[in-house]
Amino acid sequence: MKTNIILMGPPGAGKGTLAKRLISKYHIPHISTGDMFRDAIKAGTELGKTAKDYMTRGDLVPDEVTIGIVRERLAQDDCGHGYLLDGFPRTLKQAEALKELTTSLKREVNLVINIDANQAELIKRISGRRVCKNCGAPYHVTNMPPKKEGICDQCGGPLFQRPDDNEAALKVRLSHYYADTKPLLNYYEAMHVLSNVNGMLGADEVLNLASKLIGEVK
Repeated sequence: MKTNIILMGPPGAGKGTLAKRLISKYHIPHISTGDMFRDAIKAGTELGKTAKDYMTRGDLVPDEVTIGIVRERLAQDDCGHGYLLDGFPRTLKQAEALKELTTSLKREVNLVINIDANQAELIKRISGRRVCKNCGAPYHVTNMPPKKEGICDQCGGPLFQRPDDNEAALKVRLSHYYADTKPLLNYYEAMHVLSNVNGMLGADEVLNLASKLIGEVK
């Protein structure tokens, strides 16, 4: 059975960490709209310039731009064996567009994993996040610090805080999540594809629970 997964949860819930471990275990493409936009920003493309203004403020990139980039990615051959969507959809309009395009591609979503986490923990997690500028390896000043402050353990590159991980942008992102994205849980529950995982558990336990859900997909 092909497993076509959406990974949901508020900013800082641990979606990125779980996604990396799932794609390594199941060898399916990781489709992260955030990563795709950040790559476009780094390359200086027109899409990147458009996305940068929104992301720096913590706002969502417009639906038509996001849907377009996801449509192109899901149509690629490697997604025929399953995929993991991370950071999309974030609005009901995006969810409806995703249902339409995945149906046309015969690559319908059959599992939505939602990672629950309380807001106080989210703020603590996000404000302490750091990322390697060279290889993208994630760190946290408290929970997962590098061996040498400010330096990546893997490649020796400098660590930095993403512009959208500051407190002001975080508050905007959380408000968008509670207003626009959280209602999607009802949408996917009605489709009988939603399962919840406690994001307050350790990373290994979250992975085990997610793996069990994947194994139960019919």
